[in-house]
Amino acid sequence: MNPSPFLNQALDYAAQSLTLSAPNPRVGCLIVGLDETVLGHGHTQSVGGPHAEIMALRDAKAKGHSVQGATAYVTLEPCSHHGRTGPCCDALIGAGIKKVVATNTDPNPLVAGQGFTRLRAAGIEVEVLASDDPLATQARELNIGFFSRMVRKTPWVRMKIAASMDGRTALNNGVSQWITSDVARADGHAWRARSCAILTGIGTVIADNPRLDVRQVETLRQPHVVVVDSNLDTPLNAHLFIAGRACYIYSAVENDVKKRALEACGATVIHLPNANAKVNLSAMLLDLAKREINELHVEGGHRLNGSLMREGLVDELLLYMAPKLMGQGQGMVNIGPFTEISDAVQLEIISTARMGPDIRIVARVQGRAPF
Repeated sequence: MNPSPFLNQALDYAAQSLTLSAPNPRVGCLIVGLDETVLGHGHTQSVGGPHAEIMALRDAKAKGHSVQGATAYVTLEPCSHHGRTGPCCDALIGAGIKKVVATNTDPNPLVAGQGFTRLRAAGIEVEVLASDDPLATQARELNIGFFSRMVRKTPWVRMKIAASMDGRTALNNGVSQWITSDVARADGHAWRARSCAILTGIGTVIADNPRLDVRQVETLRQPHVVVVDSNLDTPLNAHLFIAGRACYIYSAVENDVKKRALEACGATVIHLPNANAKVNLSAMLLDLAKREINELHVEGGHRLNGSLMREGLVDELLLYMAPKLMGQGQGMVNIGPFTEISDAVQLEIISTARMGPDIRIVARVQGRAPF
């Protein structure tokens, strides 16, 4: 039986978890009978809810199908540990599944092949795609933040920038609304929705008082918000404080009075200074990973963008380019000046697309791979 069509379908179901499953990986499962009939399908639900395998087994049962002797096609190794839910490999064993085909081994050290080992010990045949198989690569790309957190112990950092064709993100007076179109802004909200958290700097908070939530596309989950605020200048009436999501404020100074006031608003204040009395950005990423942040979506100004880029902490750029020239104004990323072209940050263009009158470019810093 050729696994590709069934794994392709499983990947389609996994994509339905894009804005739903964080911090869990986006996984799809397809259960197929000996006659190649699809008996059940499912994808991972919101955190604490059932995983893809459980949803597929439930779907098959609801349709009156027996899965004895069937094959389960999954886009990631079935989990083998007790976390917020029970082990999926045990559910597959108990249901009488006879073969499991998976795209990748789970990079989570709590799983990392143990799910496959338990399945084989129960007499289930296990087939895992080669790591360079296009479907395996596609599954890792879908879960690039989860793989990053498990392998590198840091989130996947995606920097979103809206700019004119001459690279301006605001006029000299700071006015920036709106450079790009409604279509581009709605697409930007879709990328917000897939992230675990949105990062900005205190300059943006004070200048724009943004909400940094998802409004222009439907979502069942609002991403958390992260603020780089060295001196704890975040206003207590900032729009960032939205019930039901975490707000992490990273500081370089200790101010117990302001800290208590911000925490009363619902924030978590983390003191992480570097040697220059600024926030230690690399330590911040390690801390965010411990807080189960997979994809970190950056919407800051050119100074914060530059700091992240200079320290080599950016993995990917999400650029929206509007067909206009703004002349003098604020740039995208405050780095340089360089003396050699070879010193420039080298990027690899992953995709381009029209967004109404604008162009969206997804570009990855060279050397960043989907693990």
